[in-house]
Amino acid sequence: MFENLVPHLPILIIAIPLFGAFASYLFSKVSDKARDVFAFIVLGVTEFLVLVLGKDIYTNGLRVYTLGATSAELTAPTGYIMPVRIILEVDALSIFMGIITVTVAFIVFIFSLKPMKEYSGTDKYYTLMFLLLVGMLGIEFTGDLFNLFVFLEIASIAGAALVAFFTHRDESAEAAFKYVVICSLGALLVLFAVALFYGQYDALNIAYLANVMKYSLLDKIAFCVLLCAFAMKAGSAPMHMWKPDAYGEAPGPVAAILVTASLVSMYALLRVCFTLYGRGLNTEVIGWIITVLGLLSIFIGVTMALIQNNFGRLIGYTAVAEVGFILLAAGVGFAGFSSTGFGFTALQAGLFHILNDALDLGLLFLVSGAVLHATGKRNLNELSGLARNMKYTCIFFIVGLCAVAGLPPMNGFASKLMIYESVYQFNPVFSIIAILASIFMLAVFVKVFYSVFLGPELKEFSSVKEVPASMLLAMGALAVLIIVIGLCPDIFVNNVINPAARALIDYGIYRGVV
Repeated sequence: MFENLVPHLPILIIAIPLFGAFASYLFSKVSDKARDVFAFIVLGVTEFLVLVLGKDIYTNGLRVYTLGATSAELTAPTGYIMPVRIILEVDALSIFMGIITVTVAFIVFIFSLKPMKEYSGTDKYYTLMFLLLVGMLGIEFTGDLFNLFVFLEIASIAGAALVAFFTHRDESAEAAFKYVVICSLGALLVLFAVALFYGQYDALNIAYLANVMKYSLLDKIAFCVLLCAFAMKAGSAPMHMWKPDAYGEAPGPVAAILVTASLVSMYALLRVCFTLYGRGLNTEVIGWIITVLGLLSIFIGVTMALIQNNFGRLIGYTAVAEVGFILLAAGVGFAGFSSTGFGFTALQAGLFHILNDALDLGLLFLVSGAVLHATGKRNLNELSGLARNMKYTCIFFIVGLCAVAGLPPMNGFASKLMIYESVYQFNPVFSIIAILASIFMLAVFVKVFYSVFLGPELKEFSSVKEVPASMLLAMGALAVLIIVIGLCPDIFVNNVINPAARALIDYGIYRGVV
């Protein structure tokens, strides 16, 4: 049965959540329980299918699906010399990101079951979450630049609406407006690059463009435009101003999934740098530019996090710094473009850190959501002593704290150690800066830990209770993944990260399919 189903998995993994986005609203008219059960089934099926597709790709290699063709693998009608149909092209990197995206979305859904029932508009919340998932999966699986733009818009619109979930707060509307502006600007930049490519080559398929690209002045302009667009969407400094506001005002589960959305933009940036352009540009110069963006993001993220009082905004600035670590590794990987040596190790480290960030920052945002659910407060100066009544949430925060700060035996230690080692071979000073930033990050979260969970118990929190079991289950799932990856990093690096990194370095396989 699965042999006949596998060729169609790329489109099914996108189509099933898209169906869920519209059908969940109809189920909500029956009852909230019916909607929740339906959403659970949709996400469970999507998770299963993405794991099946992952097993197939890691075993058999890249999978192509062509919409409108008589065969799933057909890339062009007979007689045409270039692809004209919508093509999904899923390799080890794409499915790596897909697994992260669906897994985090599933965990966020479980977390959302109880707290979101307290608010009106929950039916719209699930529709938007499904649409955001569709947008992210589309970006990861598409082999076409224009459809990448379309899916980017879907994710942006859904994300902006989710940021504005607390409609009674003016700050939420302002954060959503900033998010929309940044997303619209990024989408326009991508569309401009699409126009440049189409005007020159009459095609938008990524593999085809990579094969025929002449690296003209217009191609270099398109690269700069795409680099700016995806770095902006990822929340890199100096284009990060939307990120703390959006993460600080969004509900905890929304912020957790938005972290993954920003990492999907990082995937798009890597796809452009390695697969679309490859060695056609001066890799050392581009690598230095990306590296500098990474260092700037680390510096701004850590220093701004030190002075924050809002729990969500503080984690938001931490997310800026964590994106900086990924950019630092990616820049070194691009500068040392090879399948061996420190460049490949840096690229592995950057991809490993994408996985770890989705889990670590996701856990911290879920903890902030749990604290908001239990106390109704975000201000660190108004919180104290919660560890007495929220023991499990406190433990999960400690796990997230250690992971983000890069302390053993958590997963963040493994990926950051790989970053330190590979970057040191490129430039020792950059490695030292990254290590110091992690130390400051530890100081930031020790301050948060004391402010929120330690200290004297305030009278108003004497009756605070631990959050519901579904919320603890979601946080516990992320905590377990963090610890397991931290204890067995080699298993994940060798079997998951390494194939994804080789998919970027050995871009000829991706290009050769079309």
